[in-house]
Amino acid sequence: MLTQESIQEFVAEWYRKLDVHVPMVEILPLLADSELECVFPEVTVYGYAGFESWYQRVIRTFFDEVHTVTKADATIDGDTATVDVVVHWEASVWNAPEATSKRIDADAYQTWTLIAGPNGSPILTKYVVDDFVPREGSASL
Repeated sequence: MLTQESIQEFVAEWYRKLDVHVPMVEILPLLADSELECVFPEVTVYGYAGFESWYQRVIRTFFDEVHTVTKADATIDGDTATVDVVVHWEASVWNAPEATSKRIDADAYQTWTLIAGPNGSPILTKYVVDDFVPREGSASL
């Protein structure tokens, strides 16, 4: 059963895993496969295969990442929840052959859809980045 507490824990764990670039095998249990849709600013992906392709690219592009959740408001309707997420994201990126890395500093406004998994814990079925707002002085993506 989905609860506010289980959803808050899920959101925090999601970003912890992204920050430390865990192996994909640690992310799969958090995702639906056939129902999964992720709408990122640069691409929309579907299912495990699409997500893995995106994930492998971003963990090889960004480093020293820090995600700070500033909002995770869930509306629960039985075994489904819609979550309004705002996350402050900082990351470094190095684009060859530049001499130095650059720092991205931005806020991402997102809408997630979660379902209750077989053991009742949340599973992500839809992840939409509604808006991406760089802060002053941020490098561009």
